[in-house]
Amino acid sequence: MRKQILVVKHSEGWAVKRPGAERASFVTSTQAESISQGRRMSQAEGAELTIQGRNGQFRAADSHGPDTCPPKG
Repeated sequence: MRKQILVVKHSEGWAVKRPGAERASFVTSTQAESISQGRRMSQAEGAELTIQGRNGQFRAADSHGPDTCPPKG
């Protein structure tokens, strides 16, 4: 299973957390701050960063780990 880090809405702003975790790793007042923190974590751990939009739908994902299905050629 691929490592994943999420940026999601939180009662105090925006949070960086892992799927299934009860507590957030970081809580920030802006989405941009959480994306920055999440990106640092995902790069350090070789994980995928998934970002939730303001409307509640996941809007973007950045992969920072090894490609499990690289293109041929």
